Amino acid sequence: MFARKTNVPSVLILILLGVGVQQLMTYFEMEPDYFWALEVLGIVGLIMIVLEAALDLELKKENWPLIWKSFTIASLSLGLTAVSIAFVIQFFIPEINFLPALVYALPLSIMSSAIIIPSVANLTKYKKEFLIYESTFSDILGIMVFYMIVENLNVEGMRQLSFAIGSNIVLTLVISVVLCYALLYIIQNIKGDAKFFLFLAVLVLLYAVGKMFHLSSLIIILMFGLLLRNYKVLLFGRLREWLSDSRIDGLFDQFKMITKETAFLVRTFFFVVFGMTLPLASLYNWKVWLVSVIFLVVTYVLRFGLFYVVERKDTLPQTFIAPKGLITILLFFAIPESLRAEKFEGAVLFVVIISTSLIMAWALIASKSTNPKNGEEGEEEVQESDAGDKPDVIEMPN
Repeated sequence: MFARKTNVPSVLILILLGVGVQQLMTYFEMEPDYFWALEVLGIVGLIMIVLEAALDLELKKENWPLIWKSFTIASLSLGLTAVSIAFVIQFFIPEINFLPALVYALPLSIMSSAIIIPSVANLTKYKKEFLIYESTFSDILGIMVFYMIVENLNVEGMRQLSFAIGSNIVLTLVISVVLCYALLYIIQNIKGDAKFFLFLAVLVLLYAVGKMFHLSSLIIILMFGLLLRNYKVLLFGRLREWLSDSRIDGLFDQFKMITKETAFLVRTFFFVVFGMTLPLASLYNWKVWLVSVIFLVVTYVLRFGLFYVVERKDTLPQTFIAPKGLITILLFFAIPESLRAEKFEGAVLFVVIISTSLIMAWALIASKSTNPKNGEEGEEEVQESDAGDKPDVIEMPN
């Protein structure tokens, strides 16, 4: 509410709250060990983010050209930006190898769908849907690529690494489809009211079991969300007949609401914790600002190039809508100890997160002022569109 009234990004408010807590703990000489909770909450946060993103992906036949185009830009933008930032990191930290540098670069290359979805409501229908799909794909692809690299670093050679990741994905996809359909069938027949948290426990269990067998556990979460949102498209024949439309639709609405609320709490916690761990002295280091500016330039130059090639024209404001958020912080905390580089300044994350949010806000305001019909068109589309055809929007603190 304060962020809405003052137009100050809620991300900045939460991080500053964490900085204030950090100063209080320093003043009272308190050193609480709260990091033990980060791993557990981090896993829950990743599950919620992937599930929330999957529930936002509506696969309609008429949207396939838009979906493929947004997927292409999301994957190319993620890959090219991550590789470019990895080379920049190697330039400033020569002793770091490429793969560890890439692990650091991936969190800084992922767009935050939780920021974008509520922010683009007043754009034209095409731009709004494009950015929703692109940011959702960026979330999902970025998280999965990050964990696939981290979990397969012991594999020698690029060919062996590609084979290990490819076979892992195929095997996990097959298992995921079977498991997720079975879970949907079972959960639609549960008559109790406490379905969500029971099922959340099951998802966490499947995630843990998948980790034990070195599977890409987040694909299981992704497939469940996609099936729950798009079961009418993805299932057919007898598989489709065994599911009750009214029960599955009610289940979707319940999952959508509670998933967003849970993700909201996790985001709030992690932004505050990020502020508590932020090395304030690093903000006075000119290299932090130089590296951050280079990262931003790389991000926006590559996005402009991709949009220019794919769209040919009308590249604004999409080029500048690439905010970083919770996933950047979550994955940064998830970097294994063996890959950590002491010379990498965590303050870079702070500068990049705040800068990308401010740049996005500027781009949206500039777009609205140059084309005032955007807002009116967006409102008309919302009124004319069917309630099931538009994503639910809720303002998130990230």
